[in-house]
Amino acid sequence: MSDKTSFMDTTIHLDVKDYYGKTLKNTSDLKSNACVAPARPLPKFILQALKKVHPDVTDRYYGCGLVVPECLEGCRILDLGSGSGRDCYMLSQLVGETGHVTGIDMTEDQLEVARKHVDFHMKEFGYKKPNVTFVLGYIEALTEAGLEKNSFDIIISNCVVNLSPDKKQVLTEAHSVLKEGGELYFSDVYSNERLTEEIKNHKVLWGECLGGALWFKDLLQLAKEVGFSPPRLVQASIITVDNKDILGDFKFVSATYRLFKVPKGSTKPCKVMYNGNITAAEETLRFDCQYTFKADQVVEVDAEVASILTHSRFAQEFTFQPPGGSCEPCGVRPKAGTEDPFELAEQLLKQGPGSATGGCCGTKSATCCK
Repeated sequence: MSDKTSFMDTTIHLDVKDYYGKTLKNTSDLKSNACVAPARPLPKFILQALKKVHPDVTDRYYGCGLVVPECLEGCRILDLGSGSGRDCYMLSQLVGETGHVTGIDMTEDQLEVARKHVDFHMKEFGYKKPNVTFVLGYIEALTEAGLEKNSFDIIISNCVVNLSPDKKQVLTEAHSVLKEGGELYFSDVYSNERLTEEIKNHKVLWGECLGGALWFKDLLQLAKEVGFSPPRLVQASIITVDNKDILGDFKFVSATYRLFKVPKGSTKPCKVMYNGNITAAEETLRFDCQYTFKADQVVEVDAEVASILTHSRFAQEFTFQPPGGSCEPCGVRPKAGTEDPFELAEQLLKQGPGSATGGCCGTKSATCCK
């Protein structure tokens, strides 16, 4: 992998570099809560991993939620806009010594912080050799930065895609470097309508993750154009903003989606049973806002989810049964899903903390999948 690229800076890239490299010195310098929007409570094992990250790295973290998908052991992960490397070092512990995490960022000041602490973290984790690499480059030009096509199992991104002036190119490059069956799992800021040019051209609002926010319906369309499966909405929370004189009635939400690189139309609806073998999700796997899989419980899934489960790293974690089997009534039917992060955020607010958001109800017999 190379630190050199022919991709050219735009005015936006230069402004963002300056903002994140020089203007912001720590999280408290942020002007809004867009880049630090609250996510759902963190699992204990992730909190433990974060505690091992060097304070200098954590102090320079500007994310909008924590992007940690499931089933990570031994995976090759790419972090888009890795910044000071906090998420990379946390994920380094979750993939284990046989896995690898690559962070790419265009801001040299941030990369300097990340690279400075590689040896510290490898010693802290007890690894014989580094399983983390940091690359200088642009998220719109991953292959130019030396990243190989079809080489990553998972790509994560935390409040970074909105900082790019060319979101479609970001998704295109991500799709290119993912392996077949790979996943783009990312948290970002979205708007309830397309933003005005005045907002888009506001330097501080862009740097604060608001000016470049994508209308969520445009994400759905761009994902389809690039070749990803339809985005699966995982989590969402409303962002409170104070710049009403500029932002007017626009609303913003922090949302996490998962997009997969899987074949189209090759799978039919079926029943599946989660085997309960994923670390820290032994009893329940919350896949997205529609599907929560309980171990040893049969659930009916649509063709889209069936394709994702059968062609991704999750294939070995499920037992599959085609439709029309002898025990047709035994599958639990999920609740209706939504692609609208504002709708989901409102639902979660009404439900309150600790509410179940998955689609599995009472325990059912799982004998038809054995």
